[in-house]
Amino acid sequence: MNRKTDAVMLEIVGNLLLSIAEEMGVAIIKSAYSNNIKERRDISTAMFDPEGNMVAQAEHVPMHLGSLLGIIGEVFKKFPKEEIHPGDMFIGNDPYNGGGTHLNDITIAAPIFAPDGQLIGWAANLAHHSDIGGKEPGSTCGDAINIFQEGLKIPLVRVCSQGKTLDDIVDFVLCNSRIPGERYGDLQAQIAANRVGARRLLDAYERYGQLLVDCMHELQNYAERRLRAGIQKLPDGEYSFVDYMDDAGVASPDPVKICVKITIKGDDLHVDFAGTQGQVAGPINITRNGMLAAVFYSLKALIDPESPSNAGIYRAFTVDAEPGMILNAKNPAAVGERIDTAMRIADVVFGALAPAAGLRAMAGSNGSCTTALFSGADPKDPERYHVYMETIAGGAGAHRDMDGQNGVQVHMTNTSNLPVEALEMEFPLIIVRKYGLRPDSGGPGMFRGGQGIERVYEAVENNVIYTGLGDRQRFEPWGLEGGQNGAGGCYYLTRAGQTESERLTSKCTGLVINRGDVVCVRTPGAGGWGNAKLRAPEKVLEDVLEKKVSVEAAERCYGVALKGEDGFWTIDEEKTKQLRMEK
Repeated sequence: MNRKTDAVMLEIVGNLLLSIAEEMGVAIIKSAYSNNIKERRDISTAMFDPEGNMVAQAEHVPMHLGSLLGIIGEVFKKFPKEEIHPGDMFIGNDPYNGGGTHLNDITIAAPIFAPDGQLIGWAANLAHHSDIGGKEPGSTCGDAINIFQEGLKIPLVRVCSQGKTLDDIVDFVLCNSRIPGERYGDLQAQIAANRVGARRLLDAYERYGQLLVDCMHELQNYAERRLRAGIQKLPDGEYSFVDYMDDAGVASPDPVKICVKITIKGDDLHVDFAGTQGQVAGPINITRNGMLAAVFYSLKALIDPESPSNAGIYRAFTVDAEPGMILNAKNPAAVGERIDTAMRIADVVFGALAPAAGLRAMAGSNGSCTTALFSGADPKDPERYHVYMETIAGGAGAHRDMDGQNGVQVHMTNTSNLPVEALEMEFPLIIVRKYGLRPDSGGPGMFRGGQGIERVYEAVENNVIYTGLGDRQRFEPWGLEGGQNGAGGCYYLTRAGQTESERLTSKCTGLVINRGDVVCVRTPGAGGWGNAKLRAPEKVLEDVLEKKVSVEAAERCYGVALKGEDGFWTIDEEKTKQLRMEK
């Protein structure tokens, strides 16, 4: 370690850079127009060293690591360094050229120069824009067969030049969105956030000078050392796992196989996805950057969650994924629903390393970014269009010493809940009839898997377009060490005046619903850990009283018989003893 960049200074600068990234995130959230950003917080912000390596990412959405990973390297490929000036900003969203992992995610990056003209770092942020054109409102659909159907591709171009916003570039984006006013506000919020980051980094440089840049480089070395030290503690060997996605969204293959083999030798870790499905016609393909982000997240979470989140972690592992594989798709494969594939990458890595990860190992989580997307014209102003998108949380897997959490975003997603009040105030086409946890959706076990969510929408106007995107509806979240699977997800549609419901596919697109029609979205739960008959009867009773487990499931799955009536249950000790003695 450089004598100047001692451990204390490294900690100070590391936290300073992280605080800058977090302040950038606050700036976007406080000034954005769309609910998707100001309420759901579907953004990420980060700081980079002069060479474009990430040195600090705020705790937003792990999936966005893939979008931020390559953006500045692509800037350097396209623009000579002497043509990059103070006040410039670069915009892009092309997954095949470092701009993102699907077209809704627009990244904006800004170089930061010291007063003497030295490039000292970069600020960059990413925001999910709720409509960027394409064949369906919301720009994400289950039946896209190539990326051109998913919206506007923005090549890496300047959006600001020496401090001035280039309105022609902004106009191209606005012209391709069904809700241009919202796009304008969100883009301006992103630009403003980078200016906040630039000011704060210049303040830091004024205080620390070249030491600031030296610490950026050393922080990456530190992250690599920490992850390698964690790998060194794991038993050497090969660890494999296979899981499946429900379907490709359009046609075969059905299901979609995801395989991984992880080899550990000393402090080296290698990930090999040989045997995984090739890219498909549907929208669940993912580019290499997105795949690397999922591996980055998974290894950091399992091996050393406290290590700094920066580019140094990528140096501590290697990955093999053949080009043309669903995890390393080639242009122009559709990638709009790549998030569910990223979730399955996390699932197989967590599954493979469960025998080696100790207390950090966990059963299968809900493993889906369950999306409900509604759109339509405003009945009071037909020229005004609305697009509402929500990713609804589910269960988290149980651990060997604790129950899984209920109704949370897991792994590659980290967005917030959209309050019903905010939804109904700004989206006048639907109302929410029910919002709560799903009883019996958490996998039974000595430690119970987390519960999924049920959210029920009713259309209050005609010609509302519904798109539902998700996974883990056929292949349930798996249990560990004798724990049982959690419940899968599902979508149901009940037409006005009817009593029977129609089950929809996991990736249904462009369904027209009218006044009185009801859409029910149920998200997956999560797997349990250990033999359910070993769960303390008092804990099962508590679950029943809290409506997490039904009386029937308490007896059937946990061997705990109850007596009494709803709300006043007690344990039937004699019958419970008999049930638990049965094999």
